[in-house]
Amino acid sequence: MNLSETSRIKFAIPSKGRLMEPTIELLKKAGFKFRAQGRNLYATCTNYDIVFIFIRADDIPVLVQTGVVDLGITGSDLIAERRATDVAQLLSLGYGQCRLCVAIKDEWKDSSLESLKGMNIATSFPVMTHDYFKRSGVDVHCIEMNGSVEIMIALNLAHAIVDIVETGDSLRDNNLKVFSEIGSYETTLISSKKMENDERVIRIRRRIEGVLVANQYSMLEYNIHEKMLKEAEKITPGFESPTISKLDLKEWFSIKVMVKKSEVVQVMDRLETIGANAIIETEIVNCRL
Repeated sequence: MNLSETSRIKFAIPSKGRLMEPTIELLKKAGFKFRAQGRNLYATCTNYDIVFIFIRADDIPVLVQTGVVDLGITGSDLIAERRATDVAQLLSLGYGQCRLCVAIKDEWKDSSLESLKGMNIATSFPVMTHDYFKRSGVDVHCIEMNGSVEIMIALNLAHAIVDIVETGDSLRDNNLKVFSEIGSYETTLISSKKMENDERVIRIRRRIEGVLVANQYSMLEYNIHEKMLKEAEKITPGFESPTISKLDLKEWFSIKVMVKKSEVVQVMDRLETIGANAIIETEIVNCRL
């Protein structure tokens, strides 16, 4: 297949790293059928007008911005680092959350950024690192690296690093600590500006959005007496409003309502307290709101 000539939507997704597996899982949950195997460079979607192209996550912002591909999924940190300011950021995807931080040795005592003036800073994010220290008025020597940067401090080749922090375990393992935070980021769906209003792109975004909303909510069903109906509605107002149906049992109603997964247990406790029964939680796989 000549990818430059195909009329299908060219959709770039990470070929490796921490974003690859959750991205493929999300797309398959959204109903896109394709095979991601081995060293394949691309995969044709069998049930939608898409060809998925497997690319390094840090190259995706530039390829989308230049229009070489139409859509992409990558980290918002990489969008900033590659200065891809002319892409349309369509949707935050809720995974791959991380912070870009300045980190130093545990024994470093001075808490002012000025204490790093003239020091060597190792990073794989040279653009964001340079911009951060320039905004702060602190002149440093930025050393660009790929791969693990923690070793630069261990070898006394750098005084600090700027790197992505997720759990902080890697810093602790290397006797480092966060000195300051540059920004917070997460995985994002992006498109070229010329394609953001394309009907196919809008449909793709809506499909993915449906999965993300479903991940946040459960469907709760319960029965409640009429005299407590208003109180129950206060506890479970729903996404817009609950679905209320009369039961054959006089003065009793059946309620069906969306509830945030993080609140389900507490909501069930409150409903039981006011006399609700037959309270059932059902998983929502996909939805459109």
